[in-house]
Amino acid sequence: MHLNRAARVLLVGAPGVGKGTQTERLLQRFPQLQAISTGDLLRSNVKKRTPLGIQVESIMKSGGLVADSLMLRLISNELQHRGWLYGQRPNVMTLSSMAATADAYDDASVDNSLYPDPTAHRTGGPPQASEDPAASFILDGYPRNAAQAHSLDGIVPINLAVAIKTPFDVILERIAGRWVHEPSGRVYNTTFNKPKVAGVDDVTGEALVQRPDDNEQVYRARFQKFQETSEPLLEHYAKKGVLIEVKGMSSDEISPKLYAEFEKRFVG
Repeated sequence: MHLNRAARVLLVGAPGVGKGTQTERLLQRFPQLQAISTGDLLRSNVKKRTPLGIQVESIMKSGGLVADSLMLRLISNELQHRGWLYGQRPNVMTLSSMAATADAYDDASVDNSLYPDPTAHRTGGPPQASEDPAASFILDGYPRNAAQAHSLDGIVPINLAVAIKTPFDVILERIAGRWVHEPSGRVYNTTFNKPKVAGVDDVTGEALVQRPDDNEQVYRARFQKFQETSEPLLEHYAKKGVLIEVKGMSSDEISPKLYAEFEKRFVG
């Protein structure tokens, strides 16, 4: 289905609610839509040994959180590289240009001037997001709280934030039944999408495993943390007038509602 306006989308939901599934389905239904994963961008920078990748590699290895200022620069650079953001300093280093010069850096002591602060605008005004429908995206991994959302507003305004809601007990059952083929990342579930043979990957025949955090105690802690950070985040987008709620017991129930909201805002 063809989009008539640029969609800049954030999906918000508790761990296990099915954001990944909904993202995949939206990408299939609306071909102009693309997914931008901040986690993938960070890993790509580390792999390519870009200046930014060198700077964040040790943080990622230790399980630390990358500073918001670097995350904003990462997103800003990527959007400008794709031609979806205008009005910033002309010498912003894109992922490609950073990769081309990565060999010049041999330590994590990187000059921050390589990454112009996307919130420090010139007198020409703040950056402008492209309204071309081909510049449509779902942003994954950022922002995770209201402060980050406020900072992101200064770079690229999200025009649809979707709160995906499924009852806690339903998600908990889903989490407990999740099995993974680690080499490929294929995910199965004993309540739906069962493997053909219990405990075995359909493609390779190799054993499936359960992740250490796929248990009730760990999930309850993750859910509580999500609730604490997501409520102010959703309130931020509600005040902007771009927040909607989509409720359902399963991904198959949620998807048609999500499609309808997209079509109402970006197709009609």
